[in-house]
Amino acid sequence: MKLNRVVLLSLALLSAGKALALNEEETKKLVGVIDEKQRNTGDYNSTVIIEEWEKAKDPKAKEPYELKKAFEARTYRRDADDQLIILFSKPKAEAGKGYLRKEKTLLLYEPALGKWERQTERASIGGTGSRRDDFDESRLSEEYTAKWIGDEKLGKFNVNRIKLTGKAGIDLAAPVLELWIDSASQNILKREEAALSGKLMRRMLYPSWEKMFSKSKGSDVYVPKEMYVYDLLEGEKLTKIRLQNVNLDPLEKNMFTKAWIETQSR
Repeated sequence: MKLNRVVLLSLALLSAGKALALNEEETKKLVGVIDEKQRNTGDYNSTVIIEEWEKAKDPKAKEPYELKKAFEARTYRRDADDQLIILFSKPKAEAGKGYLRKEKTLLLYEPALGKWERQTERASIGGTGSRRDDFDESRLSEEYTAKWIGDEKLGKFNVNRIKLTGKAGIDLAAPVLELWIDSASQNILKREEAALSGKLMRRMLYPSWEKMFSKSKGSDVYVPKEMYVYDLLEGEKLTKIRLQNVNLDPLEKNMFTKAWIETQSR
C-alpha cells in the first residue's frame, strides 16, 4: 500500500511539471495573442539602428563577429491602415532612401535616381539581413495556420514551440515559421524561417521586449527592443536591429505618401 502511494505521488508530480499540449483552437488563440500584444491600432514611430556583422576571419578573435556597416533610419507605422515607412538618415550616402508599404505593396524610393521601384516580400532593407516584416505590424494569425509542436526549455525559459504554415494565396517572405514563445510573458524569444522544402533561411532572437501604454488602443503594447537576425544562407551573417525612441502618438494625417517621402529626401 505504501509503495502504491509513492508511485501515485510520483506520477502526480511528473504530470504537474509537464505542460499540457495545446489543441488547435488554443494554439490559434495563442498566435492571436502575440499579434494583439504588438498591435497598436493607432500610429507608431521609432529610430532604428541596423548593424551588419560578419563572422571574424581570424578564428582566434575575441569576438565571433565583426561590424561591417551601420545604418540609422526612422520607421513610421499606421496599423489601422496597414501602412509603413522606413526612411534612412545615416550614413550620408543612404540618407533619403525610403520604403513605403501601402495597399499591400512595398515600394522603394532611390533619391539619387528620383525613381520608385516595387519590392518583393523577400527584399532586404538597405541590403541588410532585415526585411519589411521585421518592422511592420504582426499579422501571424491572418497569414499562417498554426500547429503546436511541444513545450520546451530555451535557456532558463519555459516555451511553447509552434509551427506556422503560410495560408494559400498570400505572398510571404517565409512560407514556414517556427516560434519559441515564452510561456510566462507570451512574447516571442526565437523565430526560425524556412522554405517549403524545409531548408532554414533565417533565425531570429528577441533578447528583450518593452511594454508601453497605447492611448489609441487603451491598453499596453509590447515592442521588441532588439532583434538579432542570422542569415543562414550566407555563412550566418548577423544583422542587429535596435529600436529606440519609440513613440505611439498620432502622426501627420497624410504622411504615408510618395510625395511625403520625396520631400524628406530633398
